[in-house]
Amino acid sequence: MEKKYIKNIEFSKALEMVNLVEYQDGRVVSLTLVQNDTLTLTLFAFAKGEAVSTHSAPGDAMVYILDGEASITVGENKFIATKGQTLVMPSNIPHGLDATENFKMMLILVKG
Repeated sequence: MEKKYIKNIEFSKALEMVNLVEYQDGRVVSLTLVQNDTLTLTLFAFAKGEAVSTHSAPGDAMVYILDGEASITVGENKFIATKGQTLVMPSNIPHGLDATENFKMMLILVKG
């Protein structure tokens, strides 16, 4: 059997990424598509009011907002990110986010 590098998603089918994770009141829902030593690709659905506390990562993290809106802090800077926007958080720089409304994102973490 051939090794698959992507998991938890149907192959050879056109899918709408925004529909692969669903909102749940008071929760953060995640679906990991790739996780290895150099790359993590995860979809998230955040209920309004949920957050990821400030932390740093050992690689560059890029978020792409699929739906809704979030307040994202990178170092000393704060951004309001909305559907269709992307933001890169450099490695080892503290960052965090707050769901100002329900929102979905794709997180791509690239490590050396």
